[in-house]
Amino acid sequence: MKPYSLDLRRKIIKTYEAEAISQRKLAKRFSVAPSFIQKLIKQYRETDSVAPKVRTQQTTPKLKDEHLATLHRLVAERNDATLEELRDLLAIEAGVDVSRSTVDRALGKLDLAFRKRHSMPTKRKMSMSCSGV
Repeated sequence: MKPYSLDLRRKIIKTYEAEAISQRKLAKRFSVAPSFIQKLIKQYRETDSVAPKVRTQQTTPKLKDEHLATLHRLVAERNDATLEELRDLLAIEAGVDVSRSTVDRALGKLDLAFRKRHSMPTKRKMSMSCSGV
């Protein structure tokens, strides 16, 4: 998620200092979360800055390049597998245990479209077969 603009942050602080307004009302006025207002005011008091904090340390990805290559191969071999099945196969073959959402994000990173075909007939086909037509 992108941080709020510097301009918006300055407007919020200006309004907070100029008016006797609660943090909740301030959040409603600017359509932001009350927790954002609370953190922004605290940051401004402590550092005299409203700039977004810079993330210094990124979380290391669980799936390395070799895991992604294995996942790509698994999708090529079993293109109708569910995310859960791919997750299980990845755990067996690559020895890495990740969530379904991690597998989904990895598929997006690999630019692989994931479309699970449903075995259920569509509503139109079902209604035709039920009506005897």
